[in-house]
Amino acid sequence: MSGPARPPEGRARVPRRWVLAGAAAAAAVAALWLLDLSHPLPARALRPADGGLLVTAADGSPLRAYPGEDGVWRYPVAPEEVSPLYLEALLGYEDRWFYWHPGVNPVAMARAAWQWARAGRIVSGGSTLTMQAARMIDPALRDEPRSIRTKLRQIARAVQLEWHLSKREILALYLNHAPMGGIVEGVEMASRSYLGKPAMALSHAEAALLAALPQAPSRLRPDRAAAAAQAARDKVLDRMAAQGRWSAAVVADARIERVIAQPLAGRWLAPLAAERLRQRAPRDAGSARRLVRSTLDAEWQATVEGMLLDRVDSLPPRVSMAVLVMDNDSLEARVYAGSADFSDQKRAAHVDMVRGVRSPGSTLKPFLYAMALDEGLVHSESLLADAPQTFAGYRPGNFQAAFAGAVSVSEALQRSLNVPAVDLLDRIGPARFASSLRAAGLRLRMPAGAAPNLSLILGGAGTTLEELVGAYRALARGGMAGRVRLTGGEPRIETRLMSEGAAFIVRDILEGGGRPDRPFGAPGRRLAWKTGTSFGFRDAWAVGVTDQWTLGVWIGRPDGTPNPGFFGANAAAPLLHDLVAALPAREPAPRVPPDTVRPEPICWPLGLREQATPSGQCRQRRVAWVLDGAAPPTLPDRGAVAGMLETVWIDPASGLRTAPGCRIAGRAEQAVRWPAALQPWVEAGALGAPSQAHWHPACARHVSTGAARLHLDGLERGAVLRPVPGRDRIEIEVRALGGEGELWWMLDGKAAGRGGAARPFAARFIENGRHTLTVMDESGRYDSVQIVAAGLPTRVLPAAQPPL
Repeated sequence: MSGPARPPEGRARVPRRWVLAGAAAAAAVAALWLLDLSHPLPARALRPADGGLLVTAADGSPLRAYPGEDGVWRYPVAPEEVSPLYLEALLGYEDRWFYWHPGVNPVAMARAAWQWARAGRIVSGGSTLTMQAARMIDPALRDEPRSIRTKLRQIARAVQLEWHLSKREILALYLNHAPMGGIVEGVEMASRSYLGKPAMALSHAEAALLAALPQAPSRLRPDRAAAAAQAARDKVLDRMAAQGRWSAAVVADARIERVIAQPLAGRWLAPLAAERLRQRAPRDAGSARRLVRSTLDAEWQATVEGMLLDRVDSLPPRVSMAVLVMDNDSLEARVYAGSADFSDQKRAAHVDMVRGVRSPGSTLKPFLYAMALDEGLVHSESLLADAPQTFAGYRPGNFQAAFAGAVSVSEALQRSLNVPAVDLLDRIGPARFASSLRAAGLRLRMPAGAAPNLSLILGGAGTTLEELVGAYRALARGGMAGRVRLTGGEPRIETRLMSEGAAFIVRDILEGGGRPDRPFGAPGRRLAWKTGTSFGFRDAWAVGVTDQWTLGVWIGRPDGTPNPGFFGANAAAPLLHDLVAALPAREPAPRVPPDTVRPEPICWPLGLREQATPSGQCRQRRVAWVLDGAAPPTLPDRGAVAGMLETVWIDPASGLRTAPGCRIAGRAEQAVRWPAALQPWVEAGALGAPSQAHWHPACARHVSTGAARLHLDGLERGAVLRPVPGRDRIEIEVRALGGEGELWWMLDGKAAGRGGAARPFAARFIENGRHTLTVMDESGRYDSVQIVAAGLPTRVLPAAQPPL
């Protein structure tokens, strides 16, 4: 029989204990592998941290933070994006052996166990940075109270983290999930929220503060418990000095720095601008962090919001304000306040009135006058008539309910007179004007199905504060309007709205009256500004331009309710001037007219250059800004068939006017006359001596062939008139334009009154039906208008009324 098998010659025998040890190790590895499979790491440990959205000012300081899907304010960062000072403080205070241990520090754990045995309670947890990260990413560990069982599970998770992740990835978990108080997590969001700066820019004291904060985030919040936070910070500083990581001098300087932190939500800046940027921010599923850097200046934004809060209590209930400030060079918004007080919901604080569509009142007038200058219709001193006039049934009045008579373009724009503006718009065309503005980025919103009409220039369409500011920028940058930019990545869009010369002239008018003969280029900050008030006092506006800024102010109720007594000049303009004074400004550059603009003496009423006007026809001399060398004559007279020059015959003996066929012979002369609409001011002596001689008594009934047509103004032919509710009669004031001497008024063929040509006539109708109103002057010229009266309660014959 053969014996038991023997090992081959030359092969060593493996000790049994080694085999058992290997088997045990393999079994342990298998067990750990099975445990790892059965208890995998939470998903949040293996994917990038979920970040909310952070909107910042241009310098990186936070404006407003939005939570992520888990309801936490967090902005994920990599270790390389955090200040080395913070990493030194964190590792020096929390885990000096982080890069050498396998997730658990046996020495620290032994120390913690010894302290627990002596004190009978847990004094220190002995946790490593990995163990803390494990607790942060595992909800089961985070929500359980401290116990031995919890600590063992935490150790297991820490080892598991070290198995799957690198030290850099574990450090990133801590940096992005460390609790920092409230709903703030992570060093980056804490730095921006409490300190107003990115974590890369921390000082020694700030780094120590944020390193200490996760120890007790609720108790050490620097915005609520500054003293406790400072004591915890100093403890970290002392530890750094004891370890020799930071010098004693550095630590001493850091201890001097006081802990001052802004409240988390109470210090939101530009909340409506931030919300607008949040809505526009791309939602990239592959990106864990979202940050939008705006163009706003945090310091100026805070200053302006403070100014609005100072004024809000003086406003009526539910009235709000909006302010927008744009840099003229970059087109970037520096201040964006969409409401007066974001915390006051009674004032509809959530409604962004920078973008709200409202009636702009008279703020469009500068663009109309610029267009008229570019079209060659006017120069800066062209004669306009601010007098009662009717334009195809539209009869505008002025805000002050009075008329100024003869005014220049400069005076009409600076005083915001309505009739001259409607007159110009009627000659240019409302549709053409609206199209020009739209091409430059200022869109006028009309009711559905409505077409542009003459009411546009008085606020008969809607636009936004943002579009107004972009358009007004043209006055400061050679006629180029621009679209306001809220982020640096937005395209730079500029569009020509007016010529450089027109921009200079209009800005000079709004800045100082537009008189070339005044002292020019005075030192100090110059502001070209215009106000506007919409119908019913619903909106008060003020828009201004300096060399550096374009500013806009809106005041009103977001729901459009009227605010009697609040208009642009007394509500919005004072705030605009305070804003200009509060904002920084460069030294203004000398103002030099462009090559296309030069001063020229001109004469009224013809409006031509003085050198081209016979001396007898220059009734008033003025100095105007002339564009492209053109000095256009006064606009054609709406109230006369002939021009402003006519041939008259003068009796040499008496100096009185005669006519061909009159028995008193006369000498033919060229005479100049004022526009018919200004006749009341001519006869009142407001424009100097009358432009024409009075009729000779023997020739008063002769009508010269070149005489102006008499025109009845104030009633549109065929108009249907109705009484004011509650009244039993229709009353309307009319005038006769172009009349000479005394006037006779007739209603339905019966004498109704008489009076001078300069005086209006009160036409009164108390009977329904068709009526004819007629006026005749001393020369036998007449004009008639037929109207229809309706809605009167009785049919009583109209009574003759004397002139007003």
